[in-house]
Amino acid sequence: MARYKPMHQGLKLLALDFDRQILPGTFEYALRHLVDNELDLEGFHQRYNNDVQGAAAFHPAALLKIILLAYSRGIISSRKIEAVCRENMLFIAVSGDSQPHFTTLAAFIANAGELIAKLFAQVLLIC
Repeated sequence: MARYKPMHQGLKLLALDFDRQILPGTFEYALRHLVDNELDLEGFHQRYNNDVQGAAAFHPAALLKIILLAYSRGIISSRKIEAVCRENMLFIAVSGDSQPHFTTLAAFIANAGELIAKLFAQVLLIC
């Protein structure tokens, strides 16, 4: 009887380079490039007032990338988005291992409608 090398499908500790997980030519690559290099996120930065005191916030670019990637995959529940940020390597790589709580994601979505609309206009101009 033939012998085969075992296939591991469970938990595995791996050393990964997040940049190598995002392949050129993919939606994730374009998303990361647009958010990190092309879009003006100043409106998001002005919403935070924790320079001197208060807890550090998740970077708006990371939250935006997480949400847009999730929506592109049909994931719209903030609880499910939270879960994929912990479990899916692509989401971990795109977000820089940010793992926001579902309430943080829901609040960002609920309060950023006008700013996100302006970003879509920027994306259309770039494209």
